[in-house]
Amino acid sequence: MAADLGELLVPYMPTIRVPRTGDRVYKSECAFSFDSPESEGGLYVCMNTFLGFGREHVERHYRKTGQSVYMHLKRHVKEKATGAAAGAIPRRRNGKVFLDLELNRDFNGEDYEYEDEAKLVIFPDHFEIPLPNIEELPALVTIACDAVLNAPSAYKKQELESWEEEIQVSRHARSLRQLDNGVRIRPSGWKCQKCEMRENLWLNLTDGAVLCGKWFFDGSGGNGHALDHFKETKYPLAVKMETITPDGADVYSFEEEEAVLDPHISEHLSHFGIDMLQMQKKTENGHHTDNNSRPGISEWQAIQESGMKLKAVFGSGYTGVKNLGNSCYLGTVMQVLFSIPDFQRMYVGNLQRIFDYSPLDPSQDFATQMAKLGHGLLSGQYSKPPVKSELIEQHQQKGVSPRMLKALVSRGHPEFSSNRQQDAHEFLRHIVNLVERNSAGSENPSDVFRFLVEERVQCCQTRRVRYTQRVDYCIQLPAPIEAATNREELVVYETKRREAEENMQAPPKPVTARIPFTTCLQAFTEPENVPDFWSSALQAKSAGVKTSRFSSFPEYLILQIKKFTFGVDWVPKKLDLSIDMPDFLDLSRLRATGLQTSEDELPDLLPPIVLPEDTTDNSMGSIDSPEIDEAAVMQLAEMGFPLEACRKAVYYTGNMGPEMAFNWIIAHMEEPDFAEPLALPSMMDPGPSTSESPMGATSPANSPPEESISILTSMGFPRTHSIQALKATNNNLERALDWIFVHPEQEESDALSDTADTRPNDNALSNGNNAHSDSTLSPDGEATGPRVKDGPGRYELFAFISHMGASTMSGHYVCHIKKEGRWVIYNDHKVCLSERPPKDLGYIYFYHRLSSSSTKVTAPPP
Repeated sequence: MAADLGELLVPYMPTIRVPRTGDRVYKSECAFSFDSPESEGGLYVCMNTFLGFGREHVERHYRKTGQSVYMHLKRHVKEKATGAAAGAIPRRRNGKVFLDLELNRDFNGEDYEYEDEAKLVIFPDHFEIPLPNIEELPALVTIACDAVLNAPSAYKKQELESWEEEIQVSRHARSLRQLDNGVRIRPSGWKCQKCEMRENLWLNLTDGAVLCGKWFFDGSGGNGHALDHFKETKYPLAVKMETITPDGADVYSFEEEEAVLDPHISEHLSHFGIDMLQMQKKTENGHHTDNNSRPGISEWQAIQESGMKLKAVFGSGYTGVKNLGNSCYLGTVMQVLFSIPDFQRMYVGNLQRIFDYSPLDPSQDFATQMAKLGHGLLSGQYSKPPVKSELIEQHQQKGVSPRMLKALVSRGHPEFSSNRQQDAHEFLRHIVNLVERNSAGSENPSDVFRFLVEERVQCCQTRRVRYTQRVDYCIQLPAPIEAATNREELVVYETKRREAEENMQAPPKPVTARIPFTTCLQAFTEPENVPDFWSSALQAKSAGVKTSRFSSFPEYLILQIKKFTFGVDWVPKKLDLSIDMPDFLDLSRLRATGLQTSEDELPDLLPPIVLPEDTTDNSMGSIDSPEIDEAAVMQLAEMGFPLEACRKAVYYTGNMGPEMAFNWIIAHMEEPDFAEPLALPSMMDPGPSTSESPMGATSPANSPPEESISILTSMGFPRTHSIQALKATNNNLERALDWIFVHPEQEESDALSDTADTRPNDNALSNGNNAHSDSTLSPDGEATGPRVKDGPGRYELFAFISHMGASTMSGHYVCHIKKEGRWVIYNDHKVCLSERPPKDLGYIYFYHRLSSSSTKVTAPPP
């Protein structure tokens, strides 16, 4: 028999490998489904790639790769016989089989026993060889089988590597040099020092520069100024502003190109006025944490509907997602996304095509893993009710485990690759970013979230205006505490809380601020001051106000409530809010109107570029020197003001005399660039020689990066137009978007020249097969602007994600989704009918556009 088995395996010996160091053995989950060794058909592990496949998918892998030898793993689980000793250890048939597999059950293992079975299967004839079979198998096959059976779980290997990455100490941490430049960081109100970005900000630990990070598809992120700063200065370490807590912060090393640990982070932050030790004391003694206080308990009870007898539901669309350990942010976001028909159609509707055309390693393919999770959530295959009616009360919902998707989408990300809790809103943006990137040239389901925002900026002195548009995916609504309907009650509570804190007494019963939704919406639409506004009409900095309106309405509207902030002592805190979110919402009155006949536009001029150092050629400066009244400059300099500041003052006030220039100096003395040199106007003029040359006169060093081009083209802009925009804005993605709106393509007709003016289109609500029925497509089918699905601004609430805890970096997330006319709560693997959905306590809300007006609609204030 041994000779027969040896001869049988001879043709396949070249394809059988022994796992090497670094190889991942996927012996607990199928690459295309959530089948495992406990599934009815077991799991087949390829003896060459070590990928796992369920019985339904192993034939596909065999046909695609020609790999014939698989190890079939099967775990048999059964209840212990009546009378078995309580607490006995589950019995196993083969001691080494599945040595590193955990019991994949949500019940008590002491009540069950299991037997593991392994065998080699040769395709296509399904010839089976039971294992172990040391005497009869060739030595190489025996070694390979033993190595597979004893290999650690692929996910445990990934978790270990992720943890190792977290605890790696930067080689710069101990000897980091910090400049004594007097920089102190405020607890709020940050913005990038080189642009207007106020999100994704990083604090350089050497000089205290606050700069923006990488740009994302959804228009969030930044312009990469933190990285540019490192290239200029070689200052290696930066900390993400939003992650600073008493427990630490996220630190990134530009020189090492990875997230690192800084053991001296408290000392490094205190150099810039951020006292983490004081933050820790405040958190412990100042009652800013809700771990043991009544606010946290009541919030957890209300959001999870604790104390209510919730009825579990099963079937298609009612499958839970297992919590892998602080991964509930991922589970809630994916539950909501796959309740949207466009995502269902893209990934689940095209399931077979995606699987058939998947790469040789489907575990590393985004579309495959999205389809896998979507099918797991929607098929009902992993959400079956108990067979025995008497076990219904004790039946535990199992849910699906998104390990493979999480490992893929978090790879290389300093935050999501960790095992810490994360912000669900940031993860939502991250997933939209990945969907955009992987949908180039095909249907893009995230189109349903995209819309255009019109920003109207007005110069307060000249009353002239400028209209611009930007792409967005989410509206962030402020929560004005001063507008609370129980303001007097809040004042009394705050007084009692301070007295209790001073007297070292227990805090009073907390009071939740009740804020009307209309005031949140009004705060979003009210005019806001534009910091550092430069008026092209005055050719100087002036006061400016900005208002925002919708140029288009998305099919699905995402609203995020700004619940998280920092106190003056740098302690992160969550505002205790209750907002009466409406079931129906009408935003039609917030549609943008564009430039009015009674308005005058600001000139289309850019402010002069101020160089940080005098690195330009002196000969160039002598050719293009601006016209400046040198007599006025010297008169101001004699008063003791810096020479360069005097030159800027005279220039910005249009040579109108030393008195006007003096007033400009008084108004701008506190600005950090007050004494920086004035750049030549010619240096900021893109001109036809750099941005409009047919063959791109720009030098190769200034050519737009291919990544930036692909970002713009994936949003629907033509490639040539994207390249032109990037060249005209020095490869700045944010400015390139504005440039595209202001400079439509030459060949467009007058009727389509204003590409950003997307009028309502009720037909965009159609669920037909035309995925690009947008109002921004030109007659020849080429997109002249970002793809948006415009339509009426009337919406109905269909889902919301809620957060429990003191910070987005801790706590727990659950989501509520309205399905078949009833609200359902998704709390990790548990899915139940909601008895009292806490709509007033949500963090992220999802509204679906209505095709017809509702009888009860909340309208924005006039």
